[in-house]
Amino acid sequence: MQILKNNPEGVIETLYEFVEGAWVHLSNPTLDELQHISKELNIAPDLLHPPLDEDELARVEKDGLNTLIILRIPHYQGETHDIPYTTIPLGIIMTPRHLVSVCKVDHIILQEFCRGHKLGLSTSKKNRFLLLLLQRTATEYLTNLRAINRAVDKLEDRLQVSQGNREVLDLLKYQKSLVYFTTALRSNELMMERLHRIGLFHQYPADEELLEDVLIEIRQAIEMVNISNNILSQMMDAFASIISNNLNVVMKLLALATIVLSLPTLVASIFGMNVNLPFEDSPYAFAVTMGLSLILCIIVVVVFRRRGFI
Repeated sequence: MQILKNNPEGVIETLYEFVEGAWVHLSNPTLDELQHISKELNIAPDLLHPPLDEDELARVEKDGLNTLIILRIPHYQGETHDIPYTTIPLGIIMTPRHLVSVCKVDHIILQEFCRGHKLGLSTSKKNRFLLLLLQRTATEYLTNLRAINRAVDKLEDRLQVSQGNREVLDLLKYQKSLVYFTTALRSNELMMERLHRIGLFHQYPADEELLEDVLIEIRQAIEMVNISNNILSQMMDAFASIISNNLNVVMKLLALATIVLSLPTLVASIFGMNVNLPFEDSPYAFAVTMGLSLILCIIVVVVFRRRGFI
């Protein structure tokens, strides 16, 4: 738990008491910490626990004078994870005197805000704080999307010289990430449109303009994620077809080789029968048998080539 507030020079400082206009940041809080915050800041427990649920969707909820805003932010889990890039909920609780954020992980976005790296950030201006957080979230989605595109490009180069399924499975992991991004961005957009409808940012014209900019960035991120998802889906279908076609070519060659090699076996089997056969008393019987087998093989190969099988 951190208690942060701008000093008169605008620099964010860490405090040790709940003063008015402070930002209380909870990162993976314990049950005791949640109960302490609920008691000290007069916040219902029902507003503090939902942001810790990984499946919580972006939404807005009011409880008396307190307002809970949940948005989905991108989260990088690592290349070895089944889903390298996913999304997690972040809860922002606006009270008359304080601003509270609740998240299950210590996210890079919140770290930047805690260090005061965001220009114009003020813990006492709750609406502006929320808009800057939404804007930074949209930027983080675009940053992660560019990282996904770079990883997909590398996998595409490897797929061109590989016949295995590993690269296709890796592409599937990134496609899952894009699906999570699309769902989260759309729920964030709906949540922001609801904030706009209820008039949360109508008090200051600058906040309304910033909200419009954030909505534009969110929609741009949605469009870019959809484009990347469509490209990745078509790429996976194309490479799956290539791998299947390569397998069909190998099976065809094996079938043709089996047919060609079965002809000498057929001729040898006939001349190995215990019945009267041509050339059985000739000293050139073996050479004639092998020559006949070779001629039959050549004829079959020529026919296959003319038919386009080889």
